[in-house]
Amino acid sequence: MKFLDLPPATHASGTLRLPGSKSISNRFLLLAALAEGETAIRDLLLSDDVERMLEALKALGIDWQRGEGNDFLVRGAGGAFPVQQAELFLGNAGTAFRPLTAALALSNGHYRLSGVPRMHERPIGDLVDALRQLGADIRYLGNEGFPPLEIGPAPIRAGGRTTVRGEASSQFLTALLMALPLTGAEATVEVIGELISKPYIDITLNLMARFGVTVERDGWREFHIPAGARYRSPGTVFVEGDATSASYFLAAGAIAGGPVRVEGVGRDSIQGDVRFAEALQAMGARIGMGPNWIEARAPERGRLQAIDLDCNHIPDAAMTLAVAALFAQGTTRLTNIASWRVKETDRITAMATELRKLGATVAEGADSIAVTPGLTFTPHAAIDTYDDHRMAMCFSLACLGSVPVRINDPGCVNKTFPEYFERFASLVAPVIAIDGPSASGKGTVAALVAEKLGLHYLDSGALYRLVALAALRAGVALDEGEALARIAETLPATFEGGRILLDGEDAGMAIRSEECSAGASKVAAFPAVRTALLGRQRAYRLAPGLVAEGRDMGSVVFPDAPLKVFLTATAEARAERRYKQLIDKGMSANIDILLQDLRERDARDSARAVAPLQKCADAELLDTTAMTVDEAVAWVIERVRRRLPQAAARS
Repeated sequence: MKFLDLPPATHASGTLRLPGSKSISNRFLLLAALAEGETAIRDLLLSDDVERMLEALKALGIDWQRGEGNDFLVRGAGGAFPVQQAELFLGNAGTAFRPLTAALALSNGHYRLSGVPRMHERPIGDLVDALRQLGADIRYLGNEGFPPLEIGPAPIRAGGRTTVRGEASSQFLTALLMALPLTGAEATVEVIGELISKPYIDITLNLMARFGVTVERDGWREFHIPAGARYRSPGTVFVEGDATSASYFLAAGAIAGGPVRVEGVGRDSIQGDVRFAEALQAMGARIGMGPNWIEARAPERGRLQAIDLDCNHIPDAAMTLAVAALFAQGTTRLTNIASWRVKETDRITAMATELRKLGATVAEGADSIAVTPGLTFTPHAAIDTYDDHRMAMCFSLACLGSVPVRINDPGCVNKTFPEYFERFASLVAPVIAIDGPSASGKGTVAALVAEKLGLHYLDSGALYRLVALAALRAGVALDEGEALARIAETLPATFEGGRILLDGEDAGMAIRSEECSAGASKVAAFPAVRTALLGRQRAYRLAPGLVAEGRDMGSVVFPDAPLKVFLTATAEARAERRYKQLIDKGMSANIDILLQDLRERDARDSARAVAPLQKCADAELLDTTAMTVDEAVAWVIERVRRRLPQAAARS
């Protein structure tokens, strides 16, 4: 997808579970690979960066297996990597490239490490210099001080002492500390200058200790690895939710009402970015926190207030503050963010450029940025993301300024958070998913619920009916899956003012025929058709929310819907309703034939291989056999009031 248009939003609220931390995930993987024994890693983040680490470990002879969900089992090498010669491509994954460079430099093998063009622009000279002080043989294959690299076998000096600059990136110190136990000798790392991003070093030391290596430190100047240190598996480890990812959702709650609660990080987190909540609180947001959760609400009165903050402790989450500054009164100044310059892009320059597109006045310094919001947001701004996942996620917040915003190259979020935009949409545009068998009344109920709550409405079945109608008109048989998929991909369907148009012609009556109804069930059984229509269905998710009805709204299309209803009735009751509908429209009908048809359709929909009709485990059951339409609508709205009070407030 080249771009994603985010519609205007005015309110954000809800609860969501965070994906695993990228920093912790890749540290755990490397430590488990170097340790003695097997390590079970639970809740590992599945993203581009982590996949690059997994691929590299496999190439280096580390045996790992994926279990259920995001659980992995890693069989450690008990020291240096088994494979002594390899070429590794690490994309733009700094949390893989830097630590692997250090570990391989101390593994007495021959390796080549490369990445995408941007990785070859990210400096690594400070780390290479520190490793060379220990005797490592590392050569630059391109520009001096930058990847790609070639590492050769070399005798590492026992009892070594090395120095590394602290101003550029904490990842260099992390890489050294994690690799030095491979020597088995006593070692000391001295940090020259101010160490940035200290909380990330705390994470490193914490995780190394879990694997049996305790690092002694003298303030933030010297770090001492004892002789004989070696990694031993702790058995099972759990990856915390990503605290930096939490910042976007917490900011949404602070900007647009809330409450927004994130689960997976909290007071007990080892990640420094949980202190982002303190920054929001300083801006006037109302913050709540428990051992494993954080919640944010907007100020009780008025707007957020500007702050002046040294961001050494939250370097990545500070980017979110720069966008939150658009909603604050006054000028927000963020300092000590020099590390932004050497990330996926030069984030200070990129942030300044994109904030100005939204009407802000921005002053850019060598290690600082100052943001003064404009009087109004510039609508229809197209935000460039520079192949930087955090730029894309930060600027999603701009739509909370009640203006539409375009995010270019939204797929860059795959680096750490592939489902980000779906999760964000769940806060600003919650979905009420109503699934059920044919003729259960879900369409009537869903449409009335949407009308009463002032929400958007999706009749997903209409899309499948339109595919069937288009196929019938084109003479395409309803058992030709590939041809049907091509029709679905280019379906000229629009929904305007309650009318359903196919190639500009009102098709509302035509798709309700029994031929189209039966045809819809047949075409929906083809995976390629369902795939072709998936994006079109999800595009209906717009603020302030959506009521979506169909067969797989809760299970496949909107699995994160905060309210799922499975609406059903007996086959006899449904046949009688369909009979009355047809008779009222002046159409002939036979109730016995209708009953048989419904039973066959139920069997077909329930047995199909892809997205079968079934009640989700987290869906509420609504049996309307003995209920009127008004009673069923009232039942759903009552559940909305319990789960989504902000949506019910519209009724």
